[in-house]
Amino acid sequence: MRNILIIGAGRSSSSLIKYLLDKSTQENLQITIGDVSVKNAKAIINNHKNATAVELDVFNEAQRVNAIKKADIVISMLPARFHIEVAKDCVTHNKHMVTASYVSDEMKALDKEAKAKGLVFMNEIGLDPGIDHMSAMQIIDRIHDNGAKMLLFESFTGGLVAPESDTNLWNYKFTWNPRNVVLAGQGGAAMFIQENTYKYIPYHKLFRRTEFLDIDGYGKFEGYANRDSLKYRSLYNLENIPTMFRGTIRKVGFSRAWNVFVQLGMTDDTYTIEESENMSYRDFTNLFLAYSPSDSVELKFRSYLKIDQDDIMWDKFLELDIFNPTKIIGLKNATPAQMLQKILSEKWTLEADDKDMIVMQHKFGYELNQEKYQIESSMVIKGDDQTYTAMAKTVGLPVAMAALKILNKEITTPGVQLPIKKEVYEPILKELEEYGITFAEKKAPYLGYNPETIKG
Repeated sequence: MRNILIIGAGRSSSSLIKYLLDKSTQENLQITIGDVSVKNAKAIINNHKNATAVELDVFNEAQRVNAIKKADIVISMLPARFHIEVAKDCVTHNKHMVTASYVSDEMKALDKEAKAKGLVFMNEIGLDPGIDHMSAMQIIDRIHDNGAKMLLFESFTGGLVAPESDTNLWNYKFTWNPRNVVLAGQGGAAMFIQENTYKYIPYHKLFRRTEFLDIDGYGKFEGYANRDSLKYRSLYNLENIPTMFRGTIRKVGFSRAWNVFVQLGMTDDTYTIEESENMSYRDFTNLFLAYSPSDSVELKFRSYLKIDQDDIMWDKFLELDIFNPTKIIGLKNATPAQMLQKILSEKWTLEADDKDMIVMQHKFGYELNQEKYQIESSMVIKGDDQTYTAMAKTVGLPVAMAALKILNKEITTPGVQLPIKKEVYEPILKELEEYGITFAEKKAPYLGYNPETIKG
């Protein structure tokens, strides 16, 4: 039996584990799932004969090393900052490794050793990053192979709620880590290039500079800029491209309303609030508004943010119950961002019957024989239920496929890498189609930088 070690049995691992268990007899696999909670791991494998659940705390060196030594390949589904401990052991004990996370500087530093030992360290092989890389590179390589010159590349991805489960005015529910949603866009200006001009959007302006996009059959969406689009020029072999932009998808109107939280300071995670555990939702909201001996919190809120009473924006904030004087935050020494997350989780948590939805769209502009063309490539995936969500499918399946292909020596190029080579993306995209993860491609008039699609 060939042993695949999966470290971490969180929500994104369900489809990953099912895929490998379904293949385990045919492929002669023994799946070991290590998690701090053996109960979680056992629940996922459901007594499968080819799977074992073990207690594994990534900070317990003896547990970690013992499990890694027994594996032929290691899949880390831990939070990104914890991968490096696993990676160092994989180098020491000559094990291939797969993660869905961005390549960190510490991970990159292991490249030389991994190559010397013939080890494949595949990273960024989930959804975004992951499917976005592979689907983009497939078309970019095709355009280049035809002798065309790339003029524009834009890419957008969003984890949303499916239309049939969309039951609030924000058209949004948490489908992945809520903390990451609350802190989105922080840590530096968004950087991109449009028509050979570098653009920078500071955090306090990010959610008012959005681009509209249409997805056939699903309507209009908006996208706000991701933090650093510029680094992808070299990764995608697009060093001289005039326009390069990567963004996050939301339903139209979300960003305008979210910007209110940003302007008030509710998304700040750099300091804690005194006596936060005893504050009501109304107290929390009032923290960020000027004192008035006569005006209500509601009136101060609308006046400061210039929101009319008949504006749908106002209804969105009423729906969140942020002016409720009896609901208590209940978090001790909490930051504003943590307190906001607590309030939002009450309204934005998926119900038992809810389904999530992943939306991705790429735009490619290119020139061939002195004519300009544009391609739009879109993907929409809905979850099956609360276990096999769209997020779990699109993150977990590429990870599982890459691990098996490395194990079967179908992917052999060693080193710390991304899935941007044909050796990797062609077979994985082809297999993803068998699981309904496909892109609809269409030609569109070349627009280049179109100011009419930009808000703000």
